[in-house]
Amino acid sequence: MLNLERLRVLHAVSSTGSVSGAADLLHVTTSAVSQQIARLEREIGQPLVERRGRGIRLTEAGTVLAEHAGRLLDEVERVEADLAGRRGAVVGQVTVAAFATAARGLLPAAMRELRAEHPALSVRLAELEPPEAIPALRRGDVDIAIVQDWPEAPLELPDGLSRQALLDDLFDAVLPVDHPFAARETVTMADLAAEEWISWAGGQICYDWLRQSLYGSGIRPNIAHTASEHSTQLALVAAGMGVAILPKLGREPLPDAVRAVELRPKLGRQVYALWRATAASRPAIAAVVGTLVSVAKAVAPPG
Repeated sequence: MLNLERLRVLHAVSSTGSVSGAADLLHVTTSAVSQQIARLEREIGQPLVERRGRGIRLTEAGTVLAEHAGRLLDEVERVEADLAGRRGAVVGQVTVAAFATAARGLLPAAMRELRAEHPALSVRLAELEPPEAIPALRRGDVDIAIVQDWPEAPLELPDGLSRQALLDDLFDAVLPVDHPFAARETVTMADLAAEEWISWAGGQICYDWLRQSLYGSGIRPNIAHTASEHSTQLALVAAGMGVAILPKLGREPLPDAVRAVELRPKLGRQVYALWRATAASRPAIAAVVGTLVSVAKAVAPPG
C-alpha cells in the first residue's frame, strides 16, 4: 500500500520543482526528502525522478503519481475538514498570507479578536504578495491568502480556491502641504498631469496599475522617483519631490508636510480572502474568514 506521507513528499517535489524546495515546504531536510522518494520508488518498482544537470525532474511515472497524489491529498484535506466541522471546535493553526498594506491594516485587529474569542486557535501571518501567496495557498503552505484585484488586471484564480470579498480599498492623491491643490477636497488625475510622479518600483503590479490609470486618463506621466515602501514615497512627497497616490488601507500617519486629497473619479482595488475549497468546512477557516470580514467592515474607508 502506498504511504501517504511519501506521496506528500513527491507532490511537494512536483510543486516546487526541486528537492530543496520540497524540504523547505515540508520543513524537513533534503536528505529526508531524498530518502522518502527512494522508498516510494522501491514500493512501486519504478524510478520517479531523474537527474537533470544539478537538479532533478520527475519521470513519466513520477508525474502521473504526483498528479494522483495531489488529488488524494485534496481528498484527505476534505475528509479532515469534514471531521473537524463535525467536532465544531475552532482549534489548531491557520497561516494567513497577506500583502503588506493588508497585513498592516487588517491582520493585527483580526488576530487580536481571534485570540480573545478562540484561545485554542493559533493564527500566524506571512507577508506575501499575491503572485507568491496564491501558489503557496495551492501547495498548502498557507491556509488563507489575502489578495488584491485591480480593475485593469483582474485576478485570475486557479481551480479549487474559494473567495470572499473583504473591502474596496480607495486611493488618495498625496501632495506636499504647500501644493496649490493641497487645500482642495477632491482632485482629478488630469489636474496632476504636469506633475512629477513618485511611484512604486517598476515591475510591481502597483506601478503597472498607476501607469495604466494615468495613460487611461490621457496623461503621459513623468515618473521621477520610484520606491517600494509607502513611507519612502511619503518622505519624498514631504520633501517636495513630486506627488503620489496611495491606498487608504494600512496607511501610516501622514507627515505634517503632506496632505491627502480624494481622487475623482474614484480609483481603487478590491481586497479578497482566498482559501482552498477542500478546507472550507474547517471551523478554523470559517472563523478566520468571518473575523476578517468583520474587521474589514470596521476599517473600510468611507467611499
